[in-house]
Amino acid sequence: MDNLQLYIESLIFASDKAITAKEIKNTINTYLDKTIKEKEITAALEGLNTKYEDDKYPFEVKEIAGGFQFMTKGTYYPVVSQYLKLESKKKLSRSALETLAIISYKQPITKSQIEGIRGVNCDYAVQKLLEKELIEISGRAEGPGRPLLYATSEKFMNHFGLKDLNDLPKIKEFEMPENEIGPKDGEVASPGPASEGAEAQPDEADKPADETTELENKEEVNSEEIAVEAENSTELSEPSDVEGSESKSEEE
Repeated sequence: MDNLQLYIESLIFASDKAITAKEIKNTINTYLDKTIKEKEITAALEGLNTKYEDDKYPFEVKEIAGGFQFMTKGTYYPVVSQYLKLESKKKLSRSALETLAIISYKQPITKSQIEGIRGVNCDYAVQKLLEKELIEISGRAEGPGRPLLYATSEKFMNHFGLKDLNDLPKIKEFEMPENEIGPKDGEVASPGPASEGAEAQPDEADKPADETTELENKEEVNSEEIAVEAENSTELSEPSDVEGSESKSEEE
């Protein structure tokens, strides 16, 4: 069969684990509705091994645990290792952390239930958590469409050092955020201003000492000005009295 190698190659590439020669044979026989012997599969696999031995290919077909899988050649291990290190250092986004927290406390839970709690679509966050193997599909929920149920994985427990889910922090152990509105439990809210934007007027005793001194100085200056004006008015009135008396004496 001319295309047998291509079929086998595509199956090995598509499989997320080592695929056995028997699985390859059954799949191809079912698809082509033909009977292909296992020795033909083995011969085609040997031809693939010979093909990928060439240095122009960075990977090869390796037999692992009774099956076959594409593996990177040893020459390229360092660059792949560097890539994996960089991937492991990438932090989870805020949305992914929120989604993970909801799943850990509400598991098993469907994606629609997660979105109902967060109020936004969480397809990307769930996909990232699945890729990092922090969550896993634990089954299907009863109901229309039988949606997938998500739960935390064993890797999640190991990563966070948890013996079981009972070791998760209790909700009440989390501190109230500083920017949260409202009093804490057991506290009485203090009365606010009568209207929004109203500022409490400071009491006279609360005024700064500099302001009080300035007011006192102004009062003293005003008192001195009043006294000076009074004296000036008195001096101006005296000459008029003298002139009046002189006119009277002349008439006499």
